[in-house]
Amino acid sequence: MSRKPTRRSFLKGAGAALGGLTLTIPTVSAESREDRYIVDLRNASSDILDGLEVVHHLDQIDIAVVKAEKSDVSGTRYSKDVEMELNQAETEHHEHPGHHPHDTRYDLQWDKQAQDVLQVHRRTRGEGTRVSVIDSGALETHPDLQHALNTDLSKNFTGDGGDFNPILSDHGTHCSGIIAADGSNEDGVIGTAPDTDLVALRVFTGPFATFGDIVAAMVYSADIESDVANMSLGAYPLPNDSDTALLQDTIERASGYANEKGTLLVAAAGNDSANLDADGDVISLPNEADNVMSISATGPIGFLWDDEQRKKKHEEKRGHGGWNHDRHHYRRALHHLRKPTWEPAYYTNYGAEAIDISAPGGNFDQDAPEDANAQYDLVLSTVFEWGDDGMVPAYGWKGGTSMASPQVAAVAALVKSVNPDATPGEVREHLEATARDLDDPTYHGEGHLDTKHAVWRRIRDHDHDHGHGHGDHGRGHGHDGDHGHGHDD
Repeated sequence: MSRKPTRRSFLKGAGAALGGLTLTIPTVSAESREDRYIVDLRNASSDILDGLEVVHHLDQIDIAVVKAEKSDVSGTRYSKDVEMELNQAETEHHEHPGHHPHDTRYDLQWDKQAQDVLQVHRRTRGEGTRVSVIDSGALETHPDLQHALNTDLSKNFTGDGGDFNPILSDHGTHCSGIIAADGSNEDGVIGTAPDTDLVALRVFTGPFATFGDIVAAMVYSADIESDVANMSLGAYPLPNDSDTALLQDTIERASGYANEKGTLLVAAAGNDSANLDADGDVISLPNEADNVMSISATGPIGFLWDDEQRKKKHEEKRGHGGWNHDRHHYRRALHHLRKPTWEPAYYTNYGAEAIDISAPGGNFDQDAPEDANAQYDLVLSTVFEWGDDGMVPAYGWKGGTSMASPQVAAVAALVKSVNPDATPGEVREHLEATARDLDDPTYHGEGHLDTKHAVWRRIRDHDHDHGHGHGDHGRGHGHDGDHGHGHDD
């Protein structure tokens, strides 16, 4: 008899079989590179980079990322660059455009319904704002993203010769749809800020990404005047040693620079089910860095599990007016859940000091009945599949703090849209001040994202001294990022 998986083994394993599907929270492993270094240019000699292959020269924050041998950078303050490897699910649940039995796919977007997104769009759809997505790229041919994607500013930071389009993972495409999917097509999905200017910054080449490229994308986001940059990626646990000290310092120079230039940074808290406040002498980056919002994930249990029965009823009622009546099924679904949409997801990292707010990221019940549509408790967004001619636009479900982070980034864009003079600090404090207080700071920080409250309440209606200031203090870590586990999604 097979042993029932634990929360941790499910998170790290290949997935859970459910109704012929494999549903997995993608994870990341991370370790330091022996051939790439982050070099501190402050107080360094003027010839420190002579003869080295410079990958990124970031004068804005006095940092250079180089390919070199350790002996080439000895005598300077340096850090090994840290590389992350995204471990994709072997199978995920996707749908092809035009092949679904629902009135619109919005019916399946519990996250947007719970956040009253359509009502909020009466006030703003994010016009006049710009959001960077630092991730695996975004598929420019996806019909739900073409309207928003700024192909001139989107960029590849990996040096692999490609552009901002993905070459393996649809993770960044999924995050991009959560933010800015069009919603004008009934066959598609809707994002929270569909009228924002979306910039895809690819830092993954295949399954790999390095912090050097991520930091360069952070600086670039500030230079192109993005109002928000989303980072659904990270590494945890990174040890408290000399390498991590400069790595953290580098990230915080970039986040400080972005903050000064008007860019709010939002990051996923990670999917290790870990208490980041009581995890010893380690750190999670970039979400625990200064000037970065750290987002935990929530999700329902039981959303439209009986959808197969609903579809059968729909077929029976077709032809005599039954379908319009059955539309109420979706409006009722959020009120007939086994666990509410603000339930902490089983995988999410947590900690009252480490989390700023929570947001919809998707949940999963390992004990769900075999006939339940348990994938509906995850987050539906834009993805792609592989066809004979390459990447084919599609829709699919994923779950993770990676899905929660872009929810917050998108609402930050909405807030900026109606408060164009607000600073990143003011937008952040406003999101925390308007978050729904669930009296559970361990999992929710200042509370649960409340899109309607954040958009309809003016920033000047409350003080700006609210919040525990997670991103305003560091934890004083020091430096070697060998063998940490990472998070992405």
